[in-house]
Amino acid sequence: MSTPLDWTLEVVVLPVSDLDRAIAFYADQVGFVLDHRTTNEHMDVAQLTPRGSGCSIVVGTLPAQQAMAPGSLRGLQLVVADAEAARAELVGRGVACDEIQVIDPRDGGTFFGFADPDGNTWAVQQIRARAETPLIPLDHRGRFGD
Repeated sequence: MSTPLDWTLEVVVLPVSDLDRAIAFYADQVGFVLDHRTTNEHMDVAQLTPRGSGCSIVVGTLPAQQAMAPGSLRGLQLVVADAEAARAELVGRGVACDEIQVIDPRDGGTFFGFADPDGNTWAVQQIRARAETPLIPLDHRGRFGD
């Protein structure tokens, strides 16, 4: 149960130059879920969420996005239980990925990276414990949530 003092990071605003290209990259190549696209006289934005994550990215024409140069975010971090499998999936979908690096042999010390078409960069960290203990537990129907 959450309390009034719990703070959760739920959205990261990501600056991109072409919304359709960003949606295609993150949804079709990286595998994020397209939660919604909202287009009206004030904005054209999309929210996408990595599978298993409680935090989404928002791309589009919000004022916060227009205040940042496309491709200016560096080192956003994703966590997976198996870096080799995750890298292979991305490479198979046409994403150029760095080689896997083991910085520390303990769990959490294995990484690889990739960039989106604008140059925003992502680090992917392997934490094997996520396979058995996800941050967002599955319910009895096998879906994320309570």
